[in-house]
Amino acid sequence: MSNNLEQEKMGFHQFVCDLQDQITAEMKRIDPAINLLEDNWQRTDHKGLPGGGGRTRAFEGVVFENAGVNTSLVHGFIDPKFAQALGGTNDSMWAAGISLIIHPVNPRIPTVHANFRMIQAGEKFWFGGGADLTPYYPNVEDFQYFHRVWKEALSPYGEYEKMKKTCDEYFVNHHRQGEMRGIGGFFFDHYNSGDTLKDLQFVKDVACQFIKSYFPIVEKRLTEEFTEEDVDFQLHRHGRYVEFNLLHDRGTMFGLKTNGRTDSILISLPKRCKFSYQYKPKVGSKHEEMMKYYYPQEWA
Repeated sequence: MSNNLEQEKMGFHQFVCDLQDQITAEMKRIDPAINLLEDNWQRTDHKGLPGGGGRTRAFEGVVFENAGVNTSLVHGFIDPKFAQALGGTNDSMWAAGISLIIHPVNPRIPTVHANFRMIQAGEKFWFGGGADLTPYYPNVEDFQYFHRVWKEALSPYGEYEKMKKTCDEYFVNHHRQGEMRGIGGFFFDHYNSGDTLKDLQFVKDVACQFIKSYFPIVEKRLTEEFTEEDVDFQLHRHGRYVEFNLLHDRGTMFGLKTNGRTDSILISLPKRCKFSYQYKPKVGSKHEEMMKYYYPQEWA
C-alpha cells in the first residue's frame, strides 16, 4: 500500500466528516429548534482488537421528525465467512463513509436517504453510495428536480443512466410486487474503474451535490398545510420503508456483520409508522395517484 493511498484514505474520512458538518448546519438553519444528540462510539473487531468507530448525530425537531447523519471509520479483522462473501483478499477490512436518513414531519416534504463510502477488503478497493427520495405527495416537479441535480452531477462521468437503473432495481420491496421504496435517485456499489484515486475524486465530486439536491425541496414545502389523511398515508409508507430496511437493505446487514453500532445502523427507521391489513389509499385521492409513482420512471 502506497503512503499516498493511505493519505487519501484518511483524507476521505475527513471529507465525509466535513460533509456531515455542512449537512448539520443546513438542518439547524432550517429547523433552529432541532435537538441534536451526538454519540462518538468505538468498536472492536472480530478478534476483539480496537477497530475504529464513528460519530453518530441523531436529530429530532419541528421540521425534521427524526434523522441520522452518521460518519464512521472502521477497520480490523472480520469474520472469515463474511470476508469471503465480501470478496476481499483476506479477512481484514477498512471502511469510511457517511450515511444519512432524514424523515420530515410534514408529509408534503419527502424523506431522503444518501450514503457515500470507501471500502478496502484485503488489497481490494471499491466505492459505494447514492441518494434516493421517498415522497408522500405527488409533487412531480420535486421528483424531477431531485433527479435533475443528480443527472447533472453524474452525466460528466457517463454514469447517470446506469446508476439510476441500479437504484430503481435495488430500493424495491420485492415481496410487494416490485413496488419501490420511493421514486429512486442513483445507486452504485463495488465501484472500481481500476484507478482508485480517480474513483475517489468521482465520489467526492458527486457527494458534494447532496445539499443542493434536497434542502431546496424542504424549504419549498416547509409551510404547506397538510391533512390527517396526508399523515395517514405518510405513516403507511413509513411502514413500507421499514420493510425494505429490515428485509432487503445490504447496508443494514453490512453494519451488523461488521460489529457496527446497532442504534446507529437502525437510526434509518422512522419514528412513527403504520401497518393496516391490505392497506390501500382512498380511491381518487392524491395518495392513490402517488402510488403509481413508486415504480421506475424517467424523471430527468
